[in-house]
Amino acid sequence: MSETPPISGTVAPGFEPVREAFERNWQDFDEVGAAFTVMRGGETLVDLRGGWTDRKKSAEWQDDTLVAVFSTGKAVTALVMAWLVERGLVDYDAPIADYWPEFAANGKAGITVGDALSHQTGLPGFPDEMDASDWFDREAIEARLAAQAPMWDLSKGGSGYQPLIFGFLADAIARRTDGRTIGGLLREEIAGPRGIDFHIGTPKALHERVSAHMLPPRAPDLGTINEYNTAAFLKPWSTPGRKGAEAWREAEFPAANGHGTARAIATLMGTFANKGYLQNKSIVSDRVIETAMRPRVSGPDRVLPFDLSIGAGVMINAASGFYGPEPKTVGHYGFGGSCGFADPVRGLSGSYVMNRQLPTLAGDPRAVRLIEAVYACL
Repeated sequence: MSETPPISGTVAPGFEPVREAFERNWQDFDEVGAAFTVMRGGETLVDLRGGWTDRKKSAEWQDDTLVAVFSTGKAVTALVMAWLVERGLVDYDAPIADYWPEFAANGKAGITVGDALSHQTGLPGFPDEMDASDWFDREAIEARLAAQAPMWDLSKGGSGYQPLIFGFLADAIARRTDGRTIGGLLREEIAGPRGIDFHIGTPKALHERVSAHMLPPRAPDLGTINEYNTAAFLKPWSTPGRKGAEAWREAEFPAANGHGTARAIATLMGTFANKGYLQNKSIVSDRVIETAMRPRVSGPDRVLPFDLSIGAGVMINAASGFYGPEPKTVGHYGFGGSCGFADPVRGLSGSYVMNRQLPTLAGDPRAVRLIEAVYACL
């Protein structure tokens, strides 16, 4: 049990139980540092932070502390892709090969953009040996993806979660249509001009604000081990390596290495909650946002030990209940516990970020407790 540190930030009248739930995470889950933000229609209901940015508890968590959120960033990448769809550069239902002809090789000609964003490509990872540092070579990874055959018969349907490849596919489509990377589009068109502190490809100048993350005590439970989750998670080359933390932060892995604040993620997720409006200005039409949140595949996943309902880059709450009681809520969890979510029925968006990771892939108990506390106050 950890001693509850001083908590800073605000809660709107009536949301005091959320602050109490936030404090209890230190007592019940040995929290180190964390932040939690919830917004409704542009109004901030909860904005809390507390704890420390390192295991030694030598530096307090600040209002602008950045934290790696791993797969929570997939929801931000989904927003960037929706921005491209809105501008007519990308069509969710178009084959990827329309934008990237080489991708059609080995039975992939019919795989659409929407399939890629809903984890239906049959490409959860690379089964054949490579060096962990190869992930930092975008062109080499794209050449591998173009040449690789799906790992299962796509006519059978169903999803197979793509921990890293999701981001490389999105980035390849973005660069071949707009000319900029996912991180570049986020910086230049969406987050940057609005002062939203979220980054895919975190500049070195910001690293001093990044909290250390503390790995979980054991690996997450992947359920039955098979060739798909082995390729995705368990090969020596399944994750980027051998370059160091600084190179990892600066690289663009749109599926896995976004860095930001809870406030930034809650703000960006508000676009899904508020019909395409970001900070009271429409950046994506209601039609495109609804299409992004529409279920594209539902049922047991081949890689993760869950039944999943997935839209164009966002997980849909109907299958899990990890984001509160509203089935239409969408969001994404990141390895170790972070999450972002958007409830389009109530116009509610939020995010939980932390630096002490638990061995959870989704539905972290700290985040679930906070989200449930918010809904109890509505």
